[in-house]
Amino acid sequence: MSEYYVPTGAGEAEFTEKRSRFLGHVRPVDSEEEARDFIAAMKKEYYDARHNCWCYAIHGGPERYSDDGEPQGSAGLPMLEVFRREGVSGFVCVVTRYFGGVLLGTGGLLRAYTKSAKDALDAAGLSVVRLWTAVEIPCSYAAAERMKQELAACGGAVEAVDYGAAVTIRGLVPAEAVDAFRARIFDLSGGAVTAAVTGQVRRPVPLG
Repeated sequence: MSEYYVPTGAGEAEFTEKRSRFLGHVRPVDSEEEARDFIAAMKKEYYDARHNCWCYAIHGGPERYSDDGEPQGSAGLPMLEVFRREGVSGFVCVVTRYFGGVLLGTGGLLRAYTKSAKDALDAAGLSVVRLWTAVEIPCSYAAAERMKQELAACGGAVEAVDYGAAVTIRGLVPAEAVDAFRARIFDLSGGAVTAAVTGQVRRPVPLG
């Protein structure tokens, strides 16, 4: 796959349904060992909870999930489906439930665990992992904002901006779009601005 999505960082969310508290936690991970260590840490922290349901998927590797005592199919798999629908891998998710004394039924549990996983993922944010071309764009102060806008318009991102006698914007552009991007800013500036290619890198970049 040329590109995929991962959580940008740690994400946490909490809500209550019929007196049961659901605590969702999402983390980016690169290995099963990392995922299992996080699950173990959550179980230790929330040792007094009725359930610590979990799922994870390693990019290019396995997917796993557990209902941790909830009715089969009501927790771990619905949580995993949240990430599948978003095209996310390289993650671990744990949803802790403190039972409130009211049975939710299988449908209610499915909705609650799905919501908790989605809320925690939304809190974590998404990054896209793909091949990027690194560019440096020297320009005037007056042109800097327009250059940033053009980076965003082509699906790229600003990495850093150096301010001196002029401005140098360091950015990342999708590899397949770099030629069109360079031609675009050259034309926009009447030939005054040229983007220099400085290399290529595959790594996550936050969306938006």
